[in-house]
Amino acid sequence: MPSDRLAKRALTLATLAFAANFSVWTLYAVLVIPITELWQLSVTEVGMLLAAPMLSGAFSRIPAGMAADKGSPKMLFVMQMLVCLPALALLFAVTSYLEVLLVGLWLGLSGSSFSIGIRYVCDFFSRDKQGTAMGIFGVGNAGAAITLVIAPLLIDQYGWHWVGPIYAAGLLFVAILFWLLAPESPESNAQLAAKPPRLIELLANGQVWRLGLYYYFVFGSFLALLLWLPYYYTQAYQLPLPLAMAFTLFFVATSSVVRALGGWFADKYGGRSVNWSVFWVCLTCLFFLSYPPTTMTIHGIAQDVHLDISINVWMFTILLFIIGLAQGFGRASVFKMIHEYYPLQMGSVGGMVAAIGALGGFTLPILFGAVVELLGFYSASFMLLYGVLAVCMMVMYFAIRAERYRRRLKEAASYNFLEDDEL
Repeated sequence: MPSDRLAKRALTLATLAFAANFSVWTLYAVLVIPITELWQLSVTEVGMLLAAPMLSGAFSRIPAGMAADKGSPKMLFVMQMLVCLPALALLFAVTSYLEVLLVGLWLGLSGSSFSIGIRYVCDFFSRDKQGTAMGIFGVGNAGAAITLVIAPLLIDQYGWHWVGPIYAAGLLFVAILFWLLAPESPESNAQLAAKPPRLIELLANGQVWRLGLYYYFVFGSFLALLLWLPYYYTQAYQLPLPLAMAFTLFFVATSSVVRALGGWFADKYGGRSVNWSVFWVCLTCLFFLSYPPTTMTIHGIAQDVHLDISINVWMFTILLFIIGLAQGFGRASVFKMIHEYYPLQMGSVGGMVAAIGALGGFTLPILFGAVVELLGFYSASFMLLYGVLAVCMMVMYFAIRAERYRRRLKEAASYNFLEDDEL
């Protein structure tokens, strides 16, 4: 294993690079506000615009992870950042909704940075420290918080067209810094001998899909919420945009930073145990968030009693804060589970799981918009999340039961073999 000093330098620079990429990947969470006002977009069009970078980011994670298993993760990381620079520059010249949508698909390639970075970081740490290391790397999700702070200031000062070129300059600086200072990945004999799985093998692996489903909720819904919340706060609670951004920033920052602690818990208590607890916490909070504002009349003996039941903005924010903390733990625990099962294939398998999770950032904003338009109230988006989580929990429950059953069969077979051997 490399020295602690080298490992810490690799982790620090990789986390910085991931944060820079994540800030680019979530840029439309802020740009969607002035763009919506400019072209009078519908709720569904807003959802599609938010989802465009998530779509390309999700699918690009699979080939990026497989390439990181075969080649140099460091150089792949640098190349990925350079590829995103022209798209950021083009934001200055877009003049229509379709052009912004297409640029968003290009910008989404910044989302593949996670698959590359997680493969790069894993090479520097021993098995018992993988959860903590990956959790710290995942703090790069706070790049979204950077965007929520900086992008509105840039829009106020220079207009939204200038945000892209300024971000391009920042990403170029990070790419050069990573290229010059980040150490090359060490390669063990086991890693050199390991054969990366083919795409068809990944697609046929049920366990990979199951882990991807868990990540769809803990990461996909986090991604969808950070994109959706500024719009939700301004529409459902009529908050001014700066306050809506502040609440969203609070959700994103706390959920991102706690991921490091979640990795430590996953190392100590096991990834699956942490993840199961996360699901129960989120299920409880989503039950209350799903309840729409309701007016009820109870016909009493002497007089009618009128009740107004709703979640005010402060209770909404507290429940969302708890969900964000739980999701931070969950994102770390899922990747701890991946490393427990596939320690030498973190790029390929991790990329596949990360892609499935990132698809949540693509599908959920569109579904949020559609279900709100269909049912006519904003909390319907949390009803949808409640359903997604219920499916995740059922899949995990039956997977645990199946694994215990197989273990009992194996133990029984081993016991019978020992009895036959004694005879």
